[in-house]
Amino acid sequence: MKYADAGVNIQAADEAKQTIRHLASRTFTPAVLSGIGGFGGLFALDRKKWKEPVLVSSADGVGTKLKVAMAMKVHSTVGGDLVNHCVNDILVQGAEPLFFLDYLAMGKLDSHLIEQLVDGMSRACRKAGCALIGGETAEMPGFYAPGEYDLAGFIVGVVERKKLITGKAVQAGDILLALPSAGLHTNGYSLARKLCFETAGLKPETYVPEVSNKIGAELLKPHLCYAPALRSSLSRGWISALAHITGGGIPGNLPRVLPAGVRAHIELSSWPVPPIFRYLAKLGKMDRDDLLQSFNLGVGMILSVPPAHVKKVEADLKRRREKFFRIGRIERSDVSRTRVVYSGSLTL
Repeated sequence: MKYADAGVNIQAADEAKQTIRHLASRTFTPAVLSGIGGFGGLFALDRKKWKEPVLVSSADGVGTKLKVAMAMKVHSTVGGDLVNHCVNDILVQGAEPLFFLDYLAMGKLDSHLIEQLVDGMSRACRKAGCALIGGETAEMPGFYAPGEYDLAGFIVGVVERKKLITGKAVQAGDILLALPSAGLHTNGYSLARKLCFETAGLKPETYVPEVSNKIGAELLKPHLCYAPALRSSLSRGWISALAHITGGGIPGNLPRVLPAGVRAHIELSSWPVPPIFRYLAKLGKMDRDDLLQSFNLGVGMILSVPPAHVKKVEADLKRRREKFFRIGRIERSDVSRTRVVYSGSLTL
């Protein structure tokens, strides 16, 4: 028997690597010392630029949003979603992305599918200034159903030690600014899919008047990258903490960057909740707390900004034509378990 008899096509894998090599090379910076295809990617840190560098790393996956992409047969965006999610995660600690690696697995290699996924990652890496230097493409017959695949990513970034953001600088009186999300980003999809495709019986191509879009297209809206919007404010030290609002929503992510002795006070009516979340709330008859813990509700990143820097941060965001909302403040608190409190009501 040959390997092909077990469903693994080595020739197809080699052809896929050629496509990946071409797309990845577009992201290479002078610091990349190796091409795609080696056992490891090589990256030389510029020690003239970085005096006391701290490396910051993260890994994540796209999750069940991939199911929507498979149903829609649209794969050009989820690769970018993966990169942007990872870039945002290390941005929270003030890190600039250096390089990215991906892991792609499917039952039978599909060169057209691979090209769409890697092209999405390549475009997102170029926009973030990050090099796609390697990864793994695995053909696993019998493990994934035909047409199904999984996608994960790994990122390494760098920040000067003195500019590392840990949340320790957060103090009572800081103002909380929110940068809006484009939609669900990459969290809450198991629930969203159940509500849309099981509870409501929708097809991905069904047009939903409440969201003015086909439900599949609405759920595939991209996970935004916030690095370009925040790079200037971070370099100037104007931000005391950042929270990337992913799985767990605001209550699951904002407390992760708050030091002891303070809490976040959120005004729920201070930003517009996008129609998709109102629609999901209606389908699931969900209460406020479940919504906040399941979805980002239109908030992709939260900034904690000292009062002395608020106007400067807001002016910089306006110059970049970035939308933002003042959604609350940091308060003193002696109650260690209550990290986030709310006032007002969601505009559903």
